[in-house]
Amino acid sequence: MRSLHHERDGGGLAQKAATLLEEATALEGSLHLPGVRDDYRSRLEQVVLLATGALDTMQESEEVDLLLWVLVRALGARAEDARYGAGQLSRGAQRAPTLEDCEDGWQRVEQIAGNAEEAALAAARFARLLDTAKAREVARRAEMAATAARKIVMERNRAYTFHADPGFSFGEGWYLAAAALLAGVPIQIKPGAAQELQAKRFLRDAGLEGSLRPYRPRPASPKHLTHIIAEAFHADAAEAQITLRAAFLGDKPPEASLRSWIDGQVGGNPGQKVLLWVRTGDHDALRNTCFDELRQLSERVVNAGLTPIFFGDAVPADLIPTSGVDLTLCWKEPLFQGPDMRRAQLHLFEELRCRHGLVGQIGVTTAGMDGPALMGLPTLYLTQERNVRLGKWVGAVPGYQEVVRAPGYFEIIRTTLHLWQQ
Repeated sequence: MRSLHHERDGGGLAQKAATLLEEATALEGSLHLPGVRDDYRSRLEQVVLLATGALDTMQESEEVDLLLWVLVRALGARAEDARYGAGQLSRGAQRAPTLEDCEDGWQRVEQIAGNAEEAALAAARFARLLDTAKAREVARRAEMAATAARKIVMERNRAYTFHADPGFSFGEGWYLAAAALLAGVPIQIKPGAAQELQAKRFLRDAGLEGSLRPYRPRPASPKHLTHIIAEAFHADAAEAQITLRAAFLGDKPPEASLRSWIDGQVGGNPGQKVLLWVRTGDHDALRNTCFDELRQLSERVVNAGLTPIFFGDAVPADLIPTSGVDLTLCWKEPLFQGPDMRRAQLHLFEELRCRHGLVGQIGVTTAGMDGPALMGLPTLYLTQERNVRLGKWVGAVPGYQEVVRAPGYFEIIRTTLHLWQQ
């Protein structure tokens, strides 16, 4: 039996390192289980520390060779584990709900890629000392893992997807275009989408053709966009709004056919008006419009001497008062489904504001409200609790107000309606 003094000088440590490595590699079949991968990484770190520390004290060539072999395998395993970690973390970072969390996540991904590269370089160094085919093969795999980890960083998709499929929120296009105009974010459109040509037409007309990038998987999360827009408005709200209005509306008046259609729908109601948005989608149904609440909103609009314009998804016919205007489902009209469908809808809101007394809009958190809100239409959106994303616009985008459904919230709405009349 070796003495404790001899073991500290290196004797027996080679075998101990080899045993620890075998214990670590025995976990490889269960790395998917909770906590196992962390244990695996900790064991590999112990192996590398023990073997590296013992290497300088070794005298016998067989023990030196064993330590070199242990180090090559352990470092190779660390490189491959780092590649896996970089891949997993990059997915989470890309989907992070805030831009700050996204950037922090990607910084960690880059650090992990660096760890993979360091492990691969060390494995290659020890493999050269050992000079065996097996060691060279392990080092080669480690280098491939490090290259793959770095590729994850290099191929990060910074573009945001402009959804051109009717199944996605039409309104999200407003704030993606706004973020591109105000902060230069890149945009991608999935080829073959049902409204691909209309989306490209809108972006081109808004001066954003140069922001388009080839479509790639794993785009940036659209959750970041409201923050990006808020930052631009905080910096200079007036300039931001001027920029968006010029890009969204262009320098030409709306088509005569659009004006004629609007006159036919609301021309007989000369008074001031308020848009009441209706949402009844399947996605995130908890955010849908409550018809009882909508009825109360309509009554308060009428009591304030204003005309309600119902916009968005369909509502029961008996909900609309005789003085109200029903524009629900109007977005399905041919006027709003053609090549310039997005600009036509923005012109609709602008025409209602400039020529038909529209003074504001109220609704649930539906992205359809965002276009007119960013162009300056006073907006009051209803939410069950503070909205992390859209709440960033409160105090940044002029006239943008959040109303949480707490006791007394109808009084806030009543007060706001009277303010809009002034």
